[in-house]
Amino acid sequence: MEEFMGLADRVLGLGLESRDIDLLRMCLRAVIVYVVTVAIVRLGKKRFMGRTTAFDVILGIMLGSIVSRAITGNAPFFPALVASAVLMAMHWLFSGIALHWHGFGRAIKGKPELLVRDGKVDQEMMRRVHMTEHDLWEDLRGKSVSDLKQVDEARLERSGNLSVIKAKPEPKILEVRVAEGVQTVRIELTG
Repeated sequence: MEEFMGLADRVLGLGLESRDIDLLRMCLRAVIVYVVTVAIVRLGKKRFMGRTTAFDVILGIMLGSIVSRAITGNAPFFPALVASAVLMAMHWLFSGIALHWHGFGRAIKGKPELLVRDGKVDQEMMRRVHMTEHDLWEDLRGKSVSDLKQVDEARLERSGNLSVIKAKPEPKILEVRVAEGVQTVRIELTG
């Protein structure tokens, strides 16, 4: 182990001040940190990078900060990598607890908020979540909604995205006379 640490110290410049790390050593550190960070993230939950709750964003920011310091020499190399693995393990543990304990999940991830119901905007909830009418309409247009009558429900999800359940449109009714005085056919068009 001592030989490995001696080799790592010489090759990666582990004992050097950050300003004394040359280009080759910085590149080698970057390669090692990249490979180790990819392995750490792969061992974590896949949804960590696919979802953007504050819970997930914080982990991403912290991981980036810690591993970048390992590359630049502003933090000890191996302890920074171990700290990154500990952060991922904590995220994994907290996700597991949240899976089994809804209250904990709500505390660390938040909860969805109902903004529109039956085509009516809840102004009080909009104020609570700091969302303007302009923000709401921007998100609604992104969901192909041009009229609040088209919205059964719209929720601000934990990720910050707006989810929309569209209202069922009123059917269009056509009455067609087949023959004068004989029969009228009523046709309902939906969707």
